[in-house]
Amino acid sequence: MRYGRQIAVVVPAYNEERFIVRTLRTVPRFVDHIVVIDDASTDRTAERAARVRDLRVSMIQSASNRGVGAAITCGYARALDLGADWIVVMAADGQMDPGDLRALLRPLAQGDADYVKGNRLGHPSVRKSMPLGRRIGNVILTRLTRLACGTPHLTDSQCGYTAITRQAALALPLDRIFPRYGYPIDLISWLSAQGARITDVVVRPIYGDEESGIRLTRDVPRILWILARAALRRIAATTVTRRLPAATPIQS
Repeated sequence: MRYGRQIAVVVPAYNEERFIVRTLRTVPRFVDHIVVIDDASTDRTAERAARVRDLRVSMIQSASNRGVGAAITCGYARALDLGADWIVVMAADGQMDPGDLRALLRPLAQGDADYVKGNRLGHPSVRKSMPLGRRIGNVILTRLTRLACGTPHLTDSQCGYTAITRQAALALPLDRIFPRYGYPIDLISWLSAQGARITDVVVRPIYGDEESGIRLTRDVPRILWILARAALRRIAATTVTRRLPAATPIQS
């Protein structure tokens, strides 16, 4: 618990046997619940996660591979059932620095945001840490996301290191969010349409020798479709004024 709030960390995992144990062991002690969503891994991800001796850890194993977006929304649902006030997403591959978690939660504690996204592109080490191709792709997708979702301040739309309030998560149609690659855009679109306040916090980019699962011929048409749907949702939302009630800042 931190700031008097129950905090859950959702860890979507698919074939992350090399990193899952280290990731779970580095989750800060002030986190109350750690929810691992094993998305039908074909390696020993679930076995290794189950061996972690931490009473905070619980695991859901999907019968079939549904995608990272579906894993995250499944984790949201479990975290809400556990009574979490704030829900954080940390990938199982160790690409998110646990030391950045306090900074990620700060806008929620101050009542300034309903959803906080990590911003790797603003970190001074990004040019050395993030491969050039990914950096260019993120910049392009972020600019397109700004236009489609009406979020001109957004800096790194593809960063999966996020924190959301219970109220904002409850307002989301979890069963309608895009389940696979491209889910960040769709999630931002739904939040923006609900009037949620979205902000960025600079986080450290971490990359190792893992391979990207992005396939241009498959994923580019998918992304364009998600962006088009987001733009239509934004237009529809302009006819109805929506705003989540402002959160009360926590007194330090």
